[in-house]
This record gives sequence, C-alpha cells and structure tokens, in this order.
Amino acid sequence: MSSLNFIGGEKGGVGKSVVARVLAQYFIDNELPFTGFDTDRSHTTFTRFYQGYASPVIVDRFESLDAIAQALVDHTGETTPSIIVDLAAQTASPVARWIKESDLLTLMAEMGITVNLWHIADPGKDSVDLLDRLIETYGEGPNYIVVKNEGRGTDFSQLDHSEALQKALSKGAHVVSLGQLHESSMRKIDRQDTSFWAAVHQTSGPEALGLLERQRVKSWLKKSYETLRTLPL
Repeated sequence: MSSLNFIGGEKGGVGKSVVARVLAQYFIDNELPFTGFDTDRSHTTFTRFYQGYASPVIVDRFESLDAIAQALVDHTGETTPSIIVDLAAQTASPVARWIKESDLLTLMAEMGITVNLWHIADPGKDSVDLLDRLIETYGEGPNYIVVKNEGRGTDFSQLDHSEALQKALSKGAHVVSLGQLHESSMRKIDRQDTSFWAAVHQTSGPEALGLLERQRVKSWLKKSYETLRTLPL
C-alpha cells in the first residue's frame, strides 16, 4: 500500500523540512520507493538534501500540483511509490483548494492509498491554532499525524491541554514526538546540504561529523524510525 504524506504545519520554522528529510531517509533505509515534492520556492530544502528523490512543485498552479497525484499512477503494482510533500509556510490555503476541488481524498480512497496530513508543531500557541484550522478544513477522511518537534522546544503543555488536540484525537489522530538532534551536529549537516545517510558515513572534509557526532545521529535516526514504524506509512 502506498501513502500520500503532506508534511505541514503552516507556520515557518517548526521543522517541517527536517521531518520530511527523516521520513525520506526512513523510506530509503527500508528500501521503500517514494517520490518527493518540495513546495518551498525560497530555500528548496528538501530538494537540496535529497536530490534525485525530490523535485519542486508550484502550489498556486493546479497543473503543477497534479504531478503529485500523477506520480502515484505512473508506477503500477508493487513498485507504486509513496509520496512525500514538504509544504512550505503559507501554502495551506492553495493546497486545500486543490485537494477539495479535485476531490483528492475520495480518489485516493478509491485507489487504496493512505492520505496522511502531518502537522509539525512547536510549543507555541500558533501551532495549536493551526492544528484546529487543519481539522476544521478536512474533517473526517485523512489520517492526522501530529508531531511534537522537540528540536523547537519541549514544553508542549499548551498543545496537550488544547481543544484542538482533542478534536484531532477524536478523528483518530496519531500524536508522536521527534527528539532533538544535537544542535551543532544539525548545523554541520545543514551546511553540507547532505542527506542523513551521508552525514553518518562521511568521515573527511571540514564539515564532517566526528565519531561521537555520527553515533548521536545514528541513535537519533534509530529512535525516529521506531516512532515512524507506529504510523500508517
């Protein structure tokens, strides 16, 4: 079974691209075929780190967004890939319009494809409000995956006690946490524009991680993968 994964959160700086990169690396390491799409025109973070797997898409053009669904039917049988869409900030409205006017959720259900709407959250109130808006927009139908990104903070009490989270849980939402990777290691990886696999295996060069830094990345990925295995991917 394939899955269509929209990695969102609407707010900038909550770690959407990091989650997209972790999910991409999970698919690669588990030999699960996938295609990636990057909606960020300014930074193209997903495309930079996973060249060959991700390509840009323009969210205010239906023809461009159609390529996301088309990628699922271009491959048949067991090799049908899953899709990862890294949603930039402020893209929720045009994407929602495309999904609704195309009746995408109905089509995906008919094709047996799981649709996952990921909400990447930091501890702030904005993330709570945006989760509420997400649930109000789509209601029943897709899977909701709420990710508490501990790389942006650890006190998620506002989210935990919010009506928005209760609404999400009533829709069967999955609520998980993504642990924090040591900040200096993440900065080095980002400066190299490399995948997490390359960061773990590259041992030479000015930005190469040290022995224990590579071990910490391995441990972080292992814990992240354990979390991902609990989700409908």
